[in-house]
Amino acid sequence: MEGRIELGSGYAARPIPLATYRDACARLEGQIFGDSWLYDFGPSTRPAPPLGETFCWGLYHGAESIGWQFSHQWDERTVYMADSGVLPGHQGQGLYTRLLPHVLDTFRAAGYTLVQSHHRATNTRVLVPKLRAGFVLQGLNLYEGGLNAALTLSLDGAYRQAQHVRSGFQQAQGEAARRLGVRARAQAQDMEVPSVPLPDGVGSGLDLGAGYTLHLVPYDTYLAVYSRLEAAAYASVSFEWARPPRLPTPDLPRSAWLVAHRGEVAGWHLSRQWDARTAYMVNTAFLPEHRGKGLYTRLLPLVLEHLRAGGYDLVRSHHHATNSAVLVPKLRAGFRIQGLQVDEHGVMAVLVYSFDEVYRDYMDVRSGLQRPRGEVARRLDLE
Repeated sequence: MEGRIELGSGYAARPIPLATYRDACARLEGQIFGDSWLYDFGPSTRPAPPLGETFCWGLYHGAESIGWQFSHQWDERTVYMADSGVLPGHQGQGLYTRLLPHVLDTFRAAGYTLVQSHHRATNTRVLVPKLRAGFVLQGLNLYEGGLNAALTLSLDGAYRQAQHVRSGFQQAQGEAARRLGVRARAQAQDMEVPSVPLPDGVGSGLDLGAGYTLHLVPYDTYLAVYSRLEAAAYASVSFEWARPPRLPTPDLPRSAWLVAHRGEVAGWHLSRQWDARTAYMVNTAFLPEHRGKGLYTRLLPLVLEHLRAGGYDLVRSHHHATNSAVLVPKLRAGFRIQGLQVDEHGVMAVLVYSFDEVYRDYMDVRSGLQRPRGEVARRLDLE
């Protein structure tokens, strides 16, 4: 394991013995995790199984012990990040983000292929740096602590692509296709992207910065543009129905937007009503040359404000479970992971945003991230 790791601003991490980690847990875990909601089984009835190889780091501010990271071998190719904690007074400093690359380098050097971890499904403070580091959402489970999101990082490039294939986010290519035993598909990004001018009469739009604008347009205008550009915007793999739907599309209130750059369409967004208090963000996409420029992050608050003004309490969206490029800005904007579902598009993460502060607390209570108290406890009859 790497020796002392400088984390900046007087913070450092260093390897510690397992006994030192356990002592730190006994002294500090009440301060770090005291607000979470865990079922108390009582004394253990069976001895714990052997841990295998262990990795322990202590976190320090000067000489003060302020946290830890503990991982252990899970199986012949997997290491499990079992426990990370930082004292409340030192949270929000980016320590987890700065420590994570060093921890992952240690696992890589030790010969592991997969890194797994579980976190409360609404614990955005941990989920975001994990997803940005390359972990992908692989499942949800209910356990004694609440609702957990299961994350996996592959240190093997072919398996990383296979995760996207499994979720339906990407076509099978190269080595991943060979190992999955399927035929490799043609690269969708090789196709020529049509140039579509912004339709006449859409107005000046809202400023997204860097020459980009966002325009509210009639649904028919959006649909005409979407039909021309859909194939250029997506590399995902959806189920192909053998016939058109027999029933008409429900006539629900919709909000359609086009993103423009230098007079041409660069992307779009469509929302519609889901139920009496919920809006559904159906579809957002940017053409390849306009990705990676922070457009989604800048578009989100404008769309959310439009939906809030429309009277909605909640906003729902579905995304491929391995599409972290969308999940990260959504989580940072305040969305919470609320489920997984399999539909015609693949394995989809269900996200929910609440304009209601008490419902935001409710989602954290359901995941076990915080204890029921105050107004949310009253509404759940858990006072």
